[in-house]
Amino acid sequence: MPRSKPLPAELDPSARQLVNDLRRLRDHSELTMRQLATKTGYSAKSWERYLGGAALPPREAVEALARITGTDPVTLLALREVAVETWGSRGARAGERREQAGGEQIEVEQAGVEQAGPTREERSAPEPRAAATRFPHLALTAGVAALAVALLSALLLVLRLDDDATPAVITAAPRSAATSPPPSYTCHITRSKGRWWAGINKGRNTEIGYGDSGADVAEAQCLLRRAGISPGGIDGMFGPLTLRAAKAFQQREGLTVDGMLGPHSWKALRG
Repeated sequence: MPRSKPLPAELDPSARQLVNDLRRLRDHSELTMRQLATKTGYSAKSWERYLGGAALPPREAVEALARITGTDPVTLLALREVAVETWGSRGARAGERREQAGGEQIEVEQAGVEQAGPTREERSAPEPRAAATRFPHLALTAGVAALAVALLSALLLVLRLDDDATPAVITAAPRSAATSPPPSYTCHITRSKGRWWAGINKGRNTEIGYGDSGADVAEAQCLLRRAGISPGGIDGMFGPLTLRAAKAFQQREGLTVDGMLGPHSWKALRG
């Protein structure tokens, strides 16, 4: 699994925690971006933005990731609600920092040395202006962070109290966009003309490997199961379990153990 990129420095604490929790769920599931897109209905590019802190994930995307990883979405949704309140100020804060870096000159005190003369900014505006610009910005940032923590604590307390009284209110969250379920496959193992068939991919021997999906993967999963090596579920997803089964089969048959199912591996599976 590739190392995640560092999150933007200006990301709000609540949004940062949300993104870190989503990254952790995705890492534990060992899903690639393409597999994550297939299972949730959101594109791989969208997930790259969500997990990189460039865009706030929709409520439905958070619920979908929690569902496929078997995680209670309540805490994640609470973090998202807090992040929504502060997400809009990200661009303003970044722009304010750029303007401050380009338009203000930080004073450096040196013992016994006087500056040659006032800068252009100091001549055009009184000295207290810099302090008036910096200190309210720091106070605003601290206030937003304190407000976010307070809102999160209050929301978690309300959800915990409501969980005992009306659990249906939490679990029956409306969905604005329904995601289509992944296709299901059924093995129909037959032997014809000295070869085994699962009846899914019309006898193709397409080379497949980790991260691939579709009928060719489902055909290979059925034939691996017929050979006595379990690939997990017959879901058409070439994930960690299917990779482990493919390598075990290649080792047993004396083939190159690389986890890629090419012509030689297909021949052994159908033989």
